[in-house]
Amino acid sequence: MRNGFTADDVGTQTGRIFLITGANAGIGFETARVLAARGAQVVLACRDAERAEVAMSRIRGDVPNAELSFLALDLADIDQLRDAAKAVLAGPRIDVLINNAGVMIPPRTLTKQGYELQFGVNHLGTFAFTGLVHAHVDDRIVITSSIAHKGGEIDFSDLSASRSYHNWQRYQTSKLANLLHMFELDRRLGAAARATQAIGCHPGVALTELTRHLPLPLRTMTPLATPFFNSAAQGAWPTLQAATGANVQGGDYLGPQGLGEVSGRSGPARATRDARDPKLARELWVRSIELTGIDPGI
Repeated sequence: MRNGFTADDVGTQTGRIFLITGANAGIGFETARVLAARGAQVVLACRDAERAEVAMSRIRGDVPNAELSFLALDLADIDQLRDAAKAVLAGPRIDVLINNAGVMIPPRTLTKQGYELQFGVNHLGTFAFTGLVHAHVDDRIVITSSIAHKGGEIDFSDLSASRSYHNWQRYQTSKLANLLHMFELDRRLGAAARATQAIGCHPGVALTELTRHLPLPLRTMTPLATPFFNSAAQGAWPTLQAATGANVQGGDYLGPQGLGEVSGRSGPARATRDARDPKLARELWVRSIELTGIDPGI
């Protein structure tokens, strides 16, 4: 590895199975494309079958023999993700689960079960799906956070934003929750003497379709900032390192190595004190079980 990890550092993955949530676009797509090129079997877990088919066709354009399949997965609906988990458990064991899917700063919207969309999808959906399938994962569970977690706060009295809603603040909260989940999951896997490890990552600032909810003036200015940010392909480097890196261990958190962790090759990233707070993580774990009705059992 040359001063940080890139897609060029991903070794052969022949015979290994990766399940990637939100793999039809952006970082998830780029992750799937690289892994398929290295010989992996890749399951694209997405809401939209048509968009997943388009993504698989694009990958096969670069990798004609790519081993790809589609799993219908909607993290905004606990009932549907239960069905998706059953399909996973009925199939072959997975080597790596990559929790990549997420939403960013939409207008206030609710999940099917009535939770604020960003917390509901980014954290609760990820928590629930992971909780249902973790025993079927042999190697690693990757959870995607963000540098935005550094401004996040967990208000247990208003997790669904019923009293107040600011889209950016709620995004920050969801990304802090992702890291709390990752650290607590890895602690519990270790305490259960499981070989499976949990690893966190973030893409820096990557220009993907997640930015579609930015105000129009900011979307207009985005092309001018392109040289300073990661492309989607570059933003996938921390995910690829978390999923395949030889020297990665459970509880590691990875991200770009450039100024402010905004762009560049992947390596160790900085998590806030709150993100590493085991008491806060345990409380979030318990509340997440209550809200989703899904107990991971570890």
